[in-house]
Amino acid sequence: MTMQPQTKARAGNRPHYHGHRKRLRERFLKAGFAGFAEHEVLELLLTLAIPRRDTKPAAKALLARFGTLRGALDAPIEELRTVAGVGEVAATSLAMVQGVAAVYLQQATEQAEPSQTTERLLDFWRLRIGSLMNEVFEVAFLDTAHRLLPNGVQRMQEGTVDRAAVYPRRIVEGALRRSAAALVLAHNHPSGNVNPSDRDKLITRAIVLAADTVELRVLDHVIVSSTTTFSFRNAGLL
Repeated sequence: MTMQPQTKARAGNRPHYHGHRKRLRERFLKAGFAGFAEHEVLELLLTLAIPRRDTKPAAKALLARFGTLRGALDAPIEELRTVAGVGEVAATSLAMVQGVAAVYLQQATEQAEPSQTTERLLDFWRLRIGSLMNEVFEVAFLDTAHRLLPNGVQRMQEGTVDRAAVYPRRIVEGALRRSAAALVLAHNHPSGNVNPSDRDKLITRAIVLAADTVELRVLDHVIVSSTTTFSFRNAGLL
């Protein structure tokens, strides 16, 4: 007979955020993130890595530091670790969100209709490399119908903040190994300015010439930032 009051007392001492977490989960299960404020999305994500602490202060600290939900998810893991209340595990969990989304988009592109391939690749590359601090160069290998081959995106080179060395021969060799029929090239501009440099134009021409020797077609070369893109094909440069 004395157990019930003690149980109620313990329940009454339960941290206030336990009920809040449950309500956030229930809202998500009912309608996804529709109606969520940015800090609530981060709160719910952080509960997966922080099981025994109120995650609202950390969520708001992330927004104060990075400005938006996207800014927080784009942030380097080294910077996420420095935000009050986040820590190693939560920083890794947040960094994984973007990585999982990139894998999802790559697989969706592999299954897309050929007419949608280039558009899907733009979305994929904006997410995967658009916010990187260093310049990287990647290639998508396509089949004769211009579908993305399975695991058909390869990072060819990673460089400094303003340059990644690219070797046309390596790209052609990668295409031959996969029996690819066409390519889409991509690299990022960490500055956010996606206009092509003279060097970008020269390397594109060199890759096109190398590809022509084995009857390999370069469909496009895109330059991306986290918010915008440039297409050599659409600009009449290819």
